[in-house]
Amino acid sequence: MHVPDGFINAPTSAVTGVVAAGAVAVSLRGARRELDERTAPLAGLVAAFIFAVQMLNFPVAAGTSGHLLGGALAAILVGPYTGVLCVSVVLLMQGILFADGGLTALGVNITDMAIVTTVVAYALFRGLVKVLPRTRRSVTVASFVAALVSVPAAALAFTLLYWVGGTTDIAIGKVATAMIGVHVLIGIGEAAITALTVGAVIAVRPDLVYGARGLGQR
Repeated sequence: MHVPDGFINAPTSAVTGVVAAGAVAVSLRGARRELDERTAPLAGLVAAFIFAVQMLNFPVAAGTSGHLLGGALAAILVGPYTGVLCVSVVLLMQGILFADGGLTALGVNITDMAIVTTVVAYALFRGLVKVLPRTRRSVTVASFVAALVSVPAAALAFTLLYWVGGTTDIAIGKVATAMIGVHVLIGIGEAAITALTVGAVIAVRPDLVYGARGLGQR
């Protein structure tokens, strides 16, 4: 889903750059409330894990591959504000070190893969946790669903950005069908990885999982 340089026009890239910069600024302030001496190191580990896993692609269909986006995982483990920062740092490093996503499109990529995935995933996660039994198992289930939905949500956001500022002549209908259809399948892999990771951390150190604070033991 990494957007290269020139795929989205300059005005749209500039607007998303402003949005991304504003979101990062807000997240820097919000992260101070989410992190403490115990959880701050976890944020670094989450960013490193997302960076590593995003480098591993898994086949989906018709020669298409996908990778973990990480917004849901980061938001649930360390909080939504810190999650935006973790994914944004990963995207910045990938763009600088591996040219994975253009630097002029960094605002587009952060808006799409850091902001949209984190906000959608955490909002859905909190909603599910409120209606499910207050147990650790519910956190794992809610993590799966939140991650599953966050990926096609990011694909939809990209489609809208392409509709506004795309520079190719591909019909918007074809873009929507390809992006959303494929990313529903990618979302299944994202959901499985997110649920397994969150479940593993809860089993060992539930006190470190931001989304599990105040929940029961089962």
